[in-house]
Amino acid sequence: MRRKATLAACCATSLAVLLATLQPATTRAQAPSLEGCQILPADNIWNTPIDQLPVDAHSAEYVANIGASTGMHPDFGSAKYGDYGIPFNIVPQNQPLVPISFTYADESDPGPYPIPSSPNIEAGGDRHILTLVQGSCKLYETWASEPAGNGWHAGSGAVFDLGSNALRTDGKTSADAAGLPILPGLTRYDEVRAGAINHALRFTVPCTANYYIWPARHKAVPDSCPATPPAGTRVPPNGLRFRLKASVNIAGFSDQTRVILTALKKYGMIVADNGTGWYLSGAPDPGWDDDTLVAELRQIHGSDFEAIDESSLQISQDSGQARPPGGERMAVSAGGARQGQAVGYSIQIGGDGAAVGLANQLPTGLTLVAGPSITPNTLPAASYDGASRTISWSGAPAIGVAVAIDYTVTLDSAATGVIVNSATVTRTTGARQVAATLIANPAQRFLPMLRR
Repeated sequence: MRRKATLAACCATSLAVLLATLQPATTRAQAPSLEGCQILPADNIWNTPIDQLPVDAHSAEYVANIGASTGMHPDFGSAKYGDYGIPFNIVPQNQPLVPISFTYADESDPGPYPIPSSPNIEAGGDRHILTLVQGSCKLYETWASEPAGNGWHAGSGAVFDLGSNALRTDGKTSADAAGLPILPGLTRYDEVRAGAINHALRFTVPCTANYYIWPARHKAVPDSCPATPPAGTRVPPNGLRFRLKASVNIAGFSDQTRVILTALKKYGMIVADNGTGWYLSGAPDPGWDDDTLVAELRQIHGSDFEAIDESSLQISQDSGQARPPGGERMAVSAGGARQGQAVGYSIQIGGDGAAVGLANQLPTGLTLVAGPSITPNTLPAASYDGASRTISWSGAPAIGVAVAIDYTVTLDSAATGVIVNSATVTRTTGARQVAATLIANPAQRFLPMLRR
């Protein structure tokens, strides 16, 4: 009985490994929307999960600079304690345009802008006006906005086509210090009420570096920041992305807080402007539970976050389009096989217009009997080298093209065990391994063996 129980445990463990291996890769949700407008394409970097990306090598230094022991704070609310947050305006496509001038005209998109006569405007010094036009789904954003004659004057302004991945001209600001749009990164009550935020959020830090990283387009170093950061710290650049560590337990928080923290684990937040450290941006709404949000978010400290390296998602410096995270995967047609049985393998690779290569050395116990074939068949053919037992392929599939490399093997081994078949996919941004697990010669009736 001990031998049977051991075999059952072995097979149960192998099955668990198999199921874990076959879990689907991280996928994007539907693009966020507001009043009939998608808020940037689904494959935009704002809308791309980053929960599986590697931690930045300087993460601890960045966190220390912002404040490892500092609690997070919602920079928005219900107006119970004042006008906190960045409001937005929704206007029809025929909204009258008004003239506008800018202090930084050389970095701003010229007017006129469709700002309504009595717009919702951010209180305080920044005085942002965000205006979304229904139908055209154009977003107009201004900073330091003041009425001027029959129009407006602002420090800077930018126009974004929310159906496009285009970034601003490199080096140009927007209504945000990072040169990014503001609205896509706001914490919105309608999304929290619906139960999920499917995009990155925006937050501020006291000091930003004298450079910026993708997807940011602009730097803005406060005069109050020291030329040399404190020892053991590093100043974060605009565009740097942080996520809440997976190990942080969020089960005991209220619904509103838990939705926000879940998004921070999956999508993270982007350094977008200078301000108080770990202040999370959002739009005001009567539905916010101010007291609970403030009390709960302050329990989340800087040390609960980690900076991540999202450079592997970049397709072009001038585009916000992101390569799918975990854009490669491998699958096997059967969970287990017996000696002499044929099984199929499929390797999927997402095209991004750049060169990509595959190397898949078959493990001992598997013999190729058919393939490799490739879909679409307009791409270069895959090959097999019998001497090294390696399947190879290289190409440059267009953005959005799903490549599938399929082949069939037979199991030659009579031994019982787990065979891990792994492949290496190499892009210009680095290499990534994918794998699929096959149980060789599984016990035919291992589950009944658990009976006494």
